[in-house]
Amino acid sequence: MATCILAIRRLQQTRFHSLRSFASLSFLHPPIPDPSSAQRICCFSQAFLRTLLTHRHKISLGQQFSTFQPSSARLLYNPIDFSDLEAKDNRNNEMGAIELVELVRKAKDCASKKEAIDFLGSSGVKIDANKVCSGIWAVRDDWELALLAFEWAEKWGCLNEKVLGLIVWVLGTHQKFDVVWSLIRDLHQQVDTRQAMLAIIERYAAANYHEKAIKTFNFLEKITASPDHNAFYTVMSALCRYGNVEEAEEFMLKNKKLFPLETEGFNIVLNGWCNISVDVYEAKRVWREMAGYCITPDATSYTHMISCFSRTGNLFDSLRLYDEMKKRGWVPGLGVYNSLIYVMASENCLSEALKILDKIKEMGLQPDSESYNCLISPLCEAGKFEEARSLLATMTQEGRRPTVETYHAFLKGINLESTLEILTQMKKDKVGPDSSTFLLIFDRFFKLKQPENALRVWVEMRNYDVHTESAHYASLIRGLTDCGCLAKAKELHTEMVSSGFVDDPKLKKLVQGPERGTHRRSVGPVNVAGEIDRFRPPSTSTTFHSRPRRGKKKQGGKSRTKDKTVGVSTAYQRNTF
Repeated sequence: MATCILAIRRLQQTRFHSLRSFASLSFLHPPIPDPSSAQRICCFSQAFLRTLLTHRHKISLGQQFSTFQPSSARLLYNPIDFSDLEAKDNRNNEMGAIELVELVRKAKDCASKKEAIDFLGSSGVKIDANKVCSGIWAVRDDWELALLAFEWAEKWGCLNEKVLGLIVWVLGTHQKFDVVWSLIRDLHQQVDTRQAMLAIIERYAAANYHEKAIKTFNFLEKITASPDHNAFYTVMSALCRYGNVEEAEEFMLKNKKLFPLETEGFNIVLNGWCNISVDVYEAKRVWREMAGYCITPDATSYTHMISCFSRTGNLFDSLRLYDEMKKRGWVPGLGVYNSLIYVMASENCLSEALKILDKIKEMGLQPDSESYNCLISPLCEAGKFEEARSLLATMTQEGRRPTVETYHAFLKGINLESTLEILTQMKKDKVGPDSSTFLLIFDRFFKLKQPENALRVWVEMRNYDVHTESAHYASLIRGLTDCGCLAKAKELHTEMVSSGFVDDPKLKKLVQGPERGTHRRSVGPVNVAGEIDRFRPPSTSTTFHSRPRRGKKKQGGKSRTKDKTVGVSTAYQRNTF
């Protein structure tokens, strides 16, 4: 029945990714090895069986949190330990990764691959698997450099499952899946390839090729001695992480005979609906289906649901579910309290939110940066920048470092000068800015019909070690055409194509069409003269200059028009809504 409901709902909801058929993509990437081939199963099975029987462990779970989207601890099965790689960024000098990267960059100019490898080998630099991982991670934005570092390691016998898994992830990020499968075929008898296969699955999901991700998992299962729950949950988590929550749920239900339904699987689906899609209707449905399958919710289940209610501004159900969670013996974690802080601050209950913050301290739980972000973000959205700055001062005094999300909250309502000040402070604090920071700024200035300011920030972006991406060009081109600056949009479109980015047909059509409106605007060269004073901590006299408010802003979180039926106590006792 549940599968039928999913099928009907998928027919009713037309999604962009469903238009990408597997058949149409088969010309872009080589097909996954055919599991029916006895010869290939024979050659692959020995390596995979050795891998899967000796390395059956669960990948550590991470936590993700967004200031604008409060959430709880999530089950994230990542094939790559990114926290370890990011920690190594601070130790690159000690590990010799910088020297390795410089050599690889020089070797790229060689006439042939053999000449490049010989050049690297004659350099006298001693490498090991850890150095190679650090080097690949440092050049992850250039897949050719990363592959060259990998081939250097291969020749000198420095390969292991971590190195192979990382290069597969980097190549998959750049959608070089043909190269990925070539590496797997060549190295499956030499190196443990289980992590690499999981990385392929995750990257297929990231590229919105969910059918290929599932097909790769099915191939992996055919050569496995016993069901691999970790790989199964990796597929589900990857599908949910990149928005294919329906597909993840259907995948779980279709495989329930081989992988019996458990709380952990439903929690992954709940995380997708609650924290990624933020669809309270679907989250309630899954909650009811858990009861139908006799699956008992645990602390993580409640944490996801409370997060969903808080993000949709549903204070009543957030508090009711919090009370039920405690009655059933589950101890709320910091993620639950962060969600309650967010929804109370969003619903103009700042004093109550501050009381929860004090309660956290009394309980022995130390508020983290996300706890303060949950207060600062709603205040900035409501235009209460003075209160937000006061909390930022308290946050720094208590030893909590501002995060990227902290500064993003302030960027939503300040002028150009203060925007540049915050960018400088973010760089000083080593918390960005990143690619999303500039996309947020571009979007805001274009909404305010200030293309000149957007272009000034575009010029400044090169000073913050942020690599130009196609998303930046797309944002600028769309924004400029919306503001009537077609000439500048055409100029940026030409620059984008000449820089090697794939041309988007929609953007091409946009710059070829007539200018919108009856007027014509031009934006000349942008010269940022002088150096902007560095942004000082909130405890000083420096202030963020917010734009004039245009009338009273409605308080609260997102609209609750969809959620017209709030839960009742009897429904909660039955795990339904």
